[in-house]
Amino acid sequence: MKAFIYVGGSILPENITEHPKGDDLRIAADSGYKNAELLGDRVDIFVGDFDSFDGELPESVEVIRLKPEKDITDTQAAVEIALERGAGEIVIVGGLDGRLDHTMSNLGILVDAKIRGFRALMLDGRNRVRFIKNESELVPRSGYTYLSLLAHGSVAKGVEAEGVKYPLRNAKLKPNLQYAVSNEINGNCALVGVRKGELFVIESR
Repeated sequence: MKAFIYVGGSILPENITEHPKGDDLRIAADSGYKNAELLGDRVDIFVGDFDSFDGELPESVEVIRLKPEKDITDTQAAVEIALERGAGEIVIVGGLDGRLDHTMSNLGILVDAKIRGFRALMLDGRNRVRFIKNESELVPRSGYTYLSLLAHGSVAKGVEAEGVKYPLRNAKLKPNLQYAVSNEINGNCALVGVRKGELFVIESR
């Protein structure tokens, strides 16, 4: 099952083409409910401490109220609920602007997804982010201008990028020296990969 998690932060609704279908689970993390409304997407579950949302919720929405003093963010709590409900793939909408601490925490969820074995994607209409480790990923061309590969954790070895303006062949990327930024997909899709290491794969407008 796929779960869509709507979180706070500015989004560009006109650029977001990912929407839930059928029995996909829909979860709003606090003010993320407003983003779900902007997109016209129904919400099944609201989770949060109501510190950034004070509107009215339909009776059909299940509410999971969190204490303001807690060890995890509303977004992380929403991820845990999605996994408990059986999700094997998660799309996080929002959470890539505003407070830097929250943005970095949200990106950490992509890393956690790889460790725990579920697929995760994060987007806000300006950016779309994936995380890969010792693997390849096909990135379709879909309106984003730039494609950047950023090493995470340690040196990424055997980095490849095909179908792009600046191809990479057996490249090495260091977290403290990121040079694979602002590439461009020049075909229908790009194939990116890393033989040993971890990469954030970021599409940007």
